[in-house]
Formats: sequence, C-alpha cells, structure tokens
Amino acid sequence: MRQNSTAPRNNKLKPSSNLIMNGSVRVRVIRTLLAIQNGQSLSSVLDPLLNSLHDGDKGFAHALLLTTLRQWHALARLLDSLADNPIDEIEVRTTIQVGLVQLLYLEVADHAAIHETVEAAKEIEFAHSTGLVNAILRKVAKNPSKFRKKCDKKHSLPNWLAYQLKQDWSEQYDELTQGLRQPAPMFLRVNSAVTSVEDYQHALDGAEIDADIVELTTGFNVANSSESATSTTLSTKGLRLHQSTAVNALPDFALGTASVQDMHAQLAAPIINQALMAKLSAEKSDTENTNNEIHILDACAAPGGKLAHWLELISANDESSLFHVKQDNNEISSETSPAITDIKVTAIDNEAPRIERIRENLQRLNLSQHDLQQADNSIGLNIVCADATRWQHGKNKKAATNESVFDAILLDSPCTATGVIRRHPDISILRTEEDIEQTALLQADILHNLWPQLKAGGYLLYVTCSILKQENVEQMQDFITHHNDAVAIEFTEDCSWGIEQAIGRQCLPIDSVNGDGFYYALLMKS
Repeated sequence: MRQNSTAPRNNKLKPSSNLIMNGSVRVRVIRTLLAIQNGQSLSSVLDPLLNSLHDGDKGFAHALLLTTLRQWHALARLLDSLADNPIDEIEVRTTIQVGLVQLLYLEVADHAAIHETVEAAKEIEFAHSTGLVNAILRKVAKNPSKFRKKCDKKHSLPNWLAYQLKQDWSEQYDELTQGLRQPAPMFLRVNSAVTSVEDYQHALDGAEIDADIVELTTGFNVANSSESATSTTLSTKGLRLHQSTAVNALPDFALGTASVQDMHAQLAAPIINQALMAKLSAEKSDTENTNNEIHILDACAAPGGKLAHWLELISANDESSLFHVKQDNNEISSETSPAITDIKVTAIDNEAPRIERIRENLQRLNLSQHDLQQADNSIGLNIVCADATRWQHGKNKKAATNESVFDAILLDSPCTATGVIRRHPDISILRTEEDIEQTALLQADILHNLWPQLKAGGYLLYVTCSILKQENVEQMQDFITHHNDAVAIEFTEDCSWGIEQAIGRQCLPIDSVNGDGFYYALLMKS
C-alpha cells in the first residue's frame, strides 16, 4: 500500500492549483511536473495529461514525463553545474530539465528539442528565461554523450534517501540506486480459479504478447500441533511480459482472468493463506472438534490486489483452498484439508475513494459479495471504510472491544513506497526524510491496534513496499520486543526470493526476477 503523497517542503514552490492542460505537448508536461512538485501524485495527474492529448502525442508525452521524473535529481545536479548563477525559479528549472531529457535520454533532434523547449518557456510566461534556456541546452547539445555520462555516474535520488540506502544496503548500494532509475517490468497474476498460468501464457501467445513464466518458492516453519513444528513449501507462479501492454489488449482481462500485479507482491496472499491452513490443521490435530468458521482480515486493503488474490486462492478448487476439495459426486475427498463451512472476510481502508477502488477491482474479477454468494461457497465479504489505527471488529456491539476474533491478518502496511520508485518516480520528489519517522510511528500504531484482535495461534503477515529498514525489519524487532506473545516465523532456505533479515525477508528491485522492493515478516500469536 502506498502512503498518501506528502508535498515537498520547498518554499520556492507555489501553492497547488488546478492543473491546466493546454498548449504544446512540452508545456503540458512542464505543468504536470510543476503540479507534482506542488504535492500532487503522478497517479492523479497522468491521466489528465494523456487524456488532453491526441493519440499521436501520448507516447512522447508519457516518455518525456516519466523519464524526467526518473532522472530528476541527477538532472538537477547537472543543471546546477551548468548554470553560472543559481536558478531559483522552479518553472525555469523544470523547463530546462525537460529540455535536457530530450537531448540526453530521448534522442530528440537538437534543433527540435532546443527550439520547442525555448518556445515552451514563452508559453508558460517565462519569456525572460529564454536566453538562459537556449544557452544551457546548446552547450549540452554540443557533447551529449559527455553530459549523459556525467548524469548517469551517480544516483538520481534525493541525497537523504541515497544516504539512508547506503546505510541499509551498503553491499547493494550502487546496483540498487542505478536500478531505481530504470522502468519496471509488467507482471500478471492469473486467476487460478479460472485458468492456469500455462494456459494463459498460451492465450498471450495467441495475442502475440510475449511473456515468461516466473516461479517463486517460499518455505517457512509452521506449527502443526501444540508441541511440534514442521516446514512447509509453496510455489507462486506469475507472468512477466517482455514489453508493457495496455490491459485492454490482454486476453479476457475484462472477464477477470488476469490482473496486473508485481511478482513480489504476488507472494503475500499465498503466504498468509498457507499459514492459515497450517493453523487450522494444527487445531484439527489438537482436538476432535472441527473449526467450521474462520474470520480473516485484510487491513489497508486498497486497491485490493492482495485481497483479490486471497479470495481467488480461497475459492479455487485445489489444494490452496480452505474448503474441502469436492469431487463430481459432491463428497468431501481431502483428508488433510480442514473442514470449513463458513469464511468471513473483512477488508478495511481509510478513504472512501480507495474503498470504491477495491469494489471495482473485485467486480471485474467476479469476486464481489454478490459473486461470492452466487458461487455458493460460504464466503462472506465485508468491506469497511475505517482507520486501522483505531478500528476494532464489532465495535458497534455493546460489549465488543478489541476482540480476539481473527484467525489471520494480512497487513499491507502504509509505507514510504521506496520499493516502487521505478513505477512511481514521483515518490523521490514527494517524500522527505521526516516522512520515514512519521510513517514508522503510523505503522506501529496500526500493529498495536490490530494485534489484540488476532486469535492465539493466529498469523499476521506484515508487508510493505519499502526498502528502508526502519519501516521493515527494525519495525518488527521493536514490535516483538514490546509484545511477548508475538513469535517471528522463520523463512527457510527453500525461499527463492529476497534477502534474509533478522526477522523476515527483503526483496530488492535488482534481483533476477526484477520485481519491486517488498518486505515480508510472518508473526504468530503464541
């Protein structure tokens, strides 16, 4: 889950205003960049930009905007080295950086890049800067390879973030900071309740879309009774496209056959689902009584990708399902699966528009409450708009207060989202050093509120898309220190992903899979 954007603390920026989409393509990109520097997120301004353009201009505008954001801080340092005097006007700096991107990264013809960028300065009513814009761009155009090498030599991150990554990941620092400047690949999650990864790959082949199957193995230790534990191993398969593709070109996308989801993000639902099955199996071995109702929680659930994946696993007619596998004669055949007759799923998030996004995604995947009821699989879904730092299950009941009601909790925690900078390069502009401490406090508040609502023997999977240790392993170490009933579950050597931490595992966006930066920690309540 991405934390809400925070405006950079820069007193040279103007107050945020409505985004005006007129003028040349470059002018519209410049205005979009100014809006981002004023605190608006890329996700909120990208569609207005593209929708304002003719189809023939959309590709160039998208490349110009995204490349400028990815190289933003490196370009700023280059600009400072080229200017005789400091350039304080943010509009002028942005205009020049857009010109530099055309010359250094997009291979736009010199005369076109320089002339159109100078004209853009006039259009945004900064005609007094045209001489400066022209002079700097002409200097770079004389030897673009030299200035490209200078720009690429170091990172393109704010210095505070680069410093923190150096502290956290000294061995991976150079590769990591360069990797964050690159575009991320597009991954697909296939709905296992509908088709297989292999069959969907064939469908993609038929649509002339090239994709590789990526398989990740996860191993961890789970309790199988009150006195013993064993290792469990599971496999997660997804598809990595050779080239990013519009979703409307994907076979049966509108029918819910596949979803766009990073490969490392696809680990969450299988892990918590497997842990939950281990809990139920342990209960079955400890007592003759069958637990025929379970309650699970997806906290901070928007936009709903991990929730949908979990629902797909629950409703799939295979070994991943919490229900018994049924044969054609409708008789229960599995001897190892716990006998479940009723599953209650609660999902919460704290903003109404984000709740609506969850509903829309589930609707496309045929996983809405209506769809689940029609399927007659005894899954009850309740989506709640609530603050995870204060929300308590059943708080409207007279005697309910922090009940231990959940068998499993998936906490896709708010974070600074530094692990997804490749997909959301605006993060490197919007985040500040102060955000880390504030986010860590928010995470702790959510953990402290949700933990009492987890049953003894239940599991909580803590997930972030951050690569900063303060939000990840250090957060978990602090939590366990203050909660004697929290036990960290060990991920075993069977894991084919991530880097082992004191607690949990950390994925970095530089491994062979090329997925995003994610952290996973699995806790059991003793």
